[in-house]
Amino acid sequence: MDVRNDMTKAPATVGADDASPAVSRRLRLITVIATFGGLLFGYDTGVINGALPYMTDDLGLTPFTEGMVTSSLLLGAALGAVTGGRLSDARGRRRTILVLAVVFFVGALGCTLAPNTAVMVVARFVLGLAVGGASVTVPVYLAEISPAERRGALVTRNELMIVSGQLLAFTSNAIIARVGSESGGVWRYMLVLATIPAVVLWFGMLVMPESPRWLASKTRFSEALEVLKQVRSQQRAEAELREVSALASKEDQQKLGGWQDMKSTPWLRRLMFVGFGIAIVQQITGVNTIMYYGTQILTDAGFTADSALTANIANGVISVLATFVGIWLLGRVNRRPMLMTGQIGTTAALLLIGVFSLVLPSGDGRAFAVLAMTVTFLAFQQGAISPVTWLMLSEIFPTRMRGFGMGVAAVVLWLTNFAIGLVFPSLVSGIGISNTFFLFVVAGVFSLAFVKLYVPETKGRTLETLEAELRARFS
Repeated sequence: MDVRNDMTKAPATVGADDASPAVSRRLRLITVIATFGGLLFGYDTGVINGALPYMTDDLGLTPFTEGMVTSSLLLGAALGAVTGGRLSDARGRRRTILVLAVVFFVGALGCTLAPNTAVMVVARFVLGLAVGGASVTVPVYLAEISPAERRGALVTRNELMIVSGQLLAFTSNAIIARVGSESGGVWRYMLVLATIPAVVLWFGMLVMPESPRWLASKTRFSEALEVLKQVRSQQRAEAELREVSALASKEDQQKLGGWQDMKSTPWLRRLMFVGFGIAIVQQITGVNTIMYYGTQILTDAGFTADSALTANIANGVISVLATFVGIWLLGRVNRRPMLMTGQIGTTAALLLIGVFSLVLPSGDGRAFAVLAMTVTFLAFQQGAISPVTWLMLSEIFPTRMRGFGMGVAAVVLWLTNFAIGLVFPSLVSGIGISNTFFLFVVAGVFSLAFVKLYVPETKGRTLETLEAELRARFS
């Protein structure tokens, strides 16, 4: 397989759309409502960071059961990703997001009311089903409804909502801990807040349109045109439907859409290999060790428990600010070099966290040095790696199997996340925090090599043009 060179051909011309202000407002509203799935993704993955120390006392968690409570969500997310991807291909993106909103609500309520560790693990697994499904379906929905020239900015709004959800979790955790730290079960208040955006997502999606590309893939061309007219000018909508319809007919003849097609079609197998690699690259940095165990990392570095909760808000703030920068950069620079820059930055920051933890004496100096490096790490991760990852995964697969393809890639992503979340407490306990981060540094070097050798460029093409280029490239 020769996939080492970039797509150096000039991208297809993307014409400016003369859409009315009402059309632009409609597109913004769709983006805001759909990305409440990202907000829930962020809150439910980030809230465990501050809730875990209180939960450990109330539920009597050991290092192993801590890992189980944290990573059961990730195992559920792996199943939810592939299930959500198949469901969204079969039943539609919008309908799938409505189902996910209900699962988010039920999972959050189950975690809040959990009387013991076993119930908590099950409830976190259910919540993970929704997180995994949202991680696939929301980016695909946004990619398919966005004009080509705005796709990068609009799809990465979901990443902005993910990190905003994490910041909301960190902030509410700190406030709730300070107000109610003397009362029992304070972690339950932290967890129950996730039910509110789930309700907003469900009611909001009731009045949102279906993806026009999904409708076209089901030969519902008149409905697809009506949706496109909501988010494009009349002329642009008709021209785009002709392109989408032609490709949908071709895919229907080839019956692209599942495992059998993947096994029998060489270019799809190669493309899936690249998708798996992109997913692993995003997780192998160890980003979610910072998101899930950030409070404990800062406590080990020298902060008190309450100070670590407050200091951890800085991680959330920098994630949000960096994502704004990432959205701005995606409109101006190519995806692949942006991904490589993020890898270099995160690997260097992890190296310094390990060095500082090893050589600096315990106290304020080490505590603030480690905090500075976690902030630097997240600036590169959330400003470059994460937005590019979710964007590229939503772009590279053919329309008829986009949900399935991204779902399978997301399974790899979540299983990698699960493995790291499960073993991280035991690694820190067994070999120390410095050596643990040095392992992530080695993984970062391998990830950088993979991106350089195998990841293609996707910026500036319509999804249909990109599909044709990838088909030719990987055949």
